[in-house]
Amino acid sequence: MRTLTASVEIEIPFHDVDAMNVAWHGHYLKYFELARCALLRRLKYDYPQMRDSGYFWPIVECHLKYVRPARYGQLLQVAASLVEHQNRLKIQYVITDLANGYRLTEGYTVQVAVEAGTGELQFVSPPILLEKIEQACARPL
Repeated sequence: MRTLTASVEIEIPFHDVDAMNVAWHGHYLKYFELARCALLRRLKYDYPQMRDSGYFWPIVECHLKYVRPARYGQLLQVAASLVEHQNRLKIQYVITDLANGYRLTEGYTVQVAVEAGTGELQFVSPPILLEKIEQACARPL
């Protein structure tokens, strides 16, 4: 199975930077979220579809590694790749500078399926996720 990826381009807005003109570290999770939603839309299993299928997918773990600072007005590419899906969703991220390709930040998030009606944690991914991944892999790039 091929790796499913999606990416978004963003420009660091003024309201995301501190007095040193550097993006505040907490905003990187927001940038991850933008790429994650693009990836989930590619699967045709974005948050509304997750809810409608009877599952919530809370994030239970996240990791970030800052390599270089992002600054006001900088154009970035945020790429998200699905790296695990059998028992949980693990999505890996890489943020790069669009101008020179330098890696700025990398990390991952982990989400687990929770049955919406009962709040019960699922120890394996629901069949609907596996179907969506299979369908996305069958579509042309």
